[in-house]
Amino acid sequence: MAANSDSFHILHRDRTSRGRLGLLTTAHGRVRTPAFCPVASAGAVKGVTPWQLAETGTEALLANAYHLMLRPGVRVVEELGGLHGMMGWDMPILTDSGGYQIFSLGGRKEIRPGGRAARRLVDVTDDGVQFASHIDGSKVFLKPETAIEIQNRLGADIIMCLDECAGHDCGAGGIERAVDRTVRWASRCKSAHSRDDQLIFGIVQGGTDLGMRRRCASELVKLNFNGYAIGGLSLGEAPLQTIRTAAETASLLPENMPRYLMGIGSIKEMISAAAAGIDLFDCVLPTRNGRNGLAFTRRGPLHIKNAVHTDASGPVEPGCGCYCCRHFSRAAIRHFFNCREMLGPVLVSIHNITFYQDLMAEARQAMENDEFGPVGGAVKKYRLRRVILL
Repeated sequence: MAANSDSFHILHRDRTSRGRLGLLTTAHGRVRTPAFCPVASAGAVKGVTPWQLAETGTEALLANAYHLMLRPGVRVVEELGGLHGMMGWDMPILTDSGGYQIFSLGGRKEIRPGGRAARRLVDVTDDGVQFASHIDGSKVFLKPETAIEIQNRLGADIIMCLDECAGHDCGAGGIERAVDRTVRWASRCKSAHSRDDQLIFGIVQGGTDLGMRRRCASELVKLNFNGYAIGGLSLGEAPLQTIRTAAETASLLPENMPRYLMGIGSIKEMISAAAAGIDLFDCVLPTRNGRNGLAFTRRGPLHIKNAVHTDASGPVEPGCGCYCCRHFSRAAIRHFFNCREMLGPVLVSIHNITFYQDLMAEARQAMENDEFGPVGGAVKKYRLRRVILL
């Protein structure tokens, strides 16, 4: 698939919002958009098998090149048949480049043996990023060209440029430096990309500064990527700022290209972003909450470990068609959690992913029927359908 190929088709534009029904074509299949991608950072969605994921309605997964580079290593993944072979997943896969780890590890320090002074795990320069592995402290230097080479070798269907993710509170100077570096790195990433069967996305940074977002988007669009991601949000800013910034950024991106909002998984934010014309989402919330016994339902969160479910014979959510709700009672699942049986977290994770995929399917249907509604209106419509937004 050539870098400038027509891989994304808008099938229908909702007349009541900026939302659009789309089809994203990759080397390993198609993704109906708007779409939610469960997170498989190290090559697996925690506790959920590929066939179970497919049954939830999942069409694409997100893996992380930084984590896979550290272990099992790129060579091992290649020898196992690339990401698809290692993961046992023959549908689309996205990989993040490791740019978020610049932010998430940037404030952490390595505890050095023998009482020696601690050091930062990340050092960012214009040339690239010096990591001290969070696993064993070994030094890893990641530059834009290396990030792309790794993702080319991993064999994901959609890969991301290396970017610098700046928090909303790092000050105007810090945001500007991150935007300038992100744009320079994006150009280097585009030049280094060597596989015609992979789509490459640029990532728009800029914190909540809309001027910086405009500047970053304008420069990235000139580089003519296959799609554009919106990064650097939900990092401590107010939820309304997240929604506003994502919506404004989406309006700056090409209408005929896929738009991906990275790491956003609250239902209210996803629905609002979909109404603003964003096509792809990913987040750890469904599985992280599932492992801790919190289930998403249309009547709000259900804490399965609470005593009220001790002898509850009904499913997590009546009417849900997921494997968990078809076969297990709330009492049984609570028992599994209390006994620390792996099945409990697995079942609630399956239910939560299904909940998210059902929500996306409902959003697509609403768009097709021209009834999704504007950013605020879409949220209210979903409230009327008894989805309590979390």
